[in-house]
Amino acid sequence: MDSKMDFTQGSIFWKLVHFMVPILGSLILQAMYGAVDLLVVGRFGTTAGLSGVSTGSNVMNLITFIVAGFSMGVTVLISRYIGEKDLSRIGNVMGGAAAVFTVWAVVLMVLLVGGADQIAALMQAPPEAFADTVLYIRICGGGIFFIVAYNVLSTVFRGLGDSRSPLIFVTIACLVNIVGDLALVAGLGLNAAGAALATVLAQFISVLAALYIAHLKHWPYKFSWKSIHFNSEVPNFSRIGTPIAFQELLTQLSFMAIVAFINRLGLEASSGYGVANKLVGFIMLIPGALEQSMSSFVAQNVGAGKEDRAKLAMKTGMALGAGIGVIVGTFVFFRGDFLASLFTEDPRVIARAFEYLKGFMPETVVTAFLFSFIGYYNGHEKTAFVMFQGIAQTCLVRVPVSYFMSIRPNPSLTQIGLAAPLATVFGIFINLCYFWKHFAGAKAEKNKKTTAALPEN
Repeated sequence: MDSKMDFTQGSIFWKLVHFMVPILGSLILQAMYGAVDLLVVGRFGTTAGLSGVSTGSNVMNLITFIVAGFSMGVTVLISRYIGEKDLSRIGNVMGGAAAVFTVWAVVLMVLLVGGADQIAALMQAPPEAFADTVLYIRICGGGIFFIVAYNVLSTVFRGLGDSRSPLIFVTIACLVNIVGDLALVAGLGLNAAGAALATVLAQFISVLAALYIAHLKHWPYKFSWKSIHFNSEVPNFSRIGTPIAFQELLTQLSFMAIVAFINRLGLEASSGYGVANKLVGFIMLIPGALEQSMSSFVAQNVGAGKEDRAKLAMKTGMALGAGIGVIVGTFVFFRGDFLASLFTEDPRVIARAFEYLKGFMPETVVTAFLFSFIGYYNGHEKTAFVMFQGIAQTCLVRVPVSYFMSIRPNPSLTQIGLAAPLATVFGIFINLCYFWKHFAGAKAEKNKKTTAALPEN
């Protein structure tokens, strides 16, 4: 195995950074799809189109995060088998994943294409932007197979310790999306529909690039078309991935609920939050990359029986993520209006976006601790707890606080934005308790018993 893909030895910090940076680059470029859609529609389209893309993007983000969450089970399982030196099972993991996600793609396409009107209504899309929202969801739903396929292929690469290849093919796709947006929105004036078509085309190109790169690789496993079926590895990665997917579902539903709360405040608030939320999406890619890196890193070391190294990796991730978060958060708090102006020239929309970002700002720091914990637990296959803490954050803090702040007289987007860091701080507390009970505390108790059993001098 390539030493760069072996996380069980060498410098933890540099191994983590080396693996994390390409993941972050891939996530940034993938997020560029939606960001470029907003930017181009904001510049060359209408305010209604901007709102439609904003609301529709939240729906597609929900799908993407669920798929990525479930496929994390594939990443963790492959990483564990690598750590255990059990490479013969990796091909079956990939074949089982291909079969499962093909079914997923078909079901999602039917739901999104057939139920676009109902979804837009559920999201309380403003009347002026309702048609654009429906069209965006329907077009993206028609190309959902490529969105699913891209995410699955990326998790396989990362499970194998290769985070650079996904960066290559997503870079190609991002360039296609930019050209497509400019041609279809700015050139042909297709507004939200043009943005959706460009996104689907870009995802299609990314899948082709991924398959081509995979064909050129010489991986240490056997895989053929015969491997694509519901085999014995499906329950294994499903057991790991399902709780993560469910947690992501609830988290994204909470964000969609917040969209609905804010949509009731009018078109300016809706568009402003849409811009802010797109910026938040970029900001959260840093801890997201950290979490994905941590999951693979820890899984390999757990498979190799190196628990102490796994714990040190988690602490290293916390320090790294928090340091970056302080820098990012400071810029967001003081120059969030500049960031918002990249997406729209409307001063009222910029002001509402900046308003939300000020409340959200503490999240840039505290989320580094939460996501490092989550990555650590994912690597241990403790995904049921990850699901539990996600439910607790969503149901007990994020949604109630957002709703309460939205129904107050003269509601402030800053106060609504505070719901995110408050929920994260609550989540950190839950994770600390779990860590002490099942990991740190268990080790201390084990050491205590060992010491007590030693003969006295």
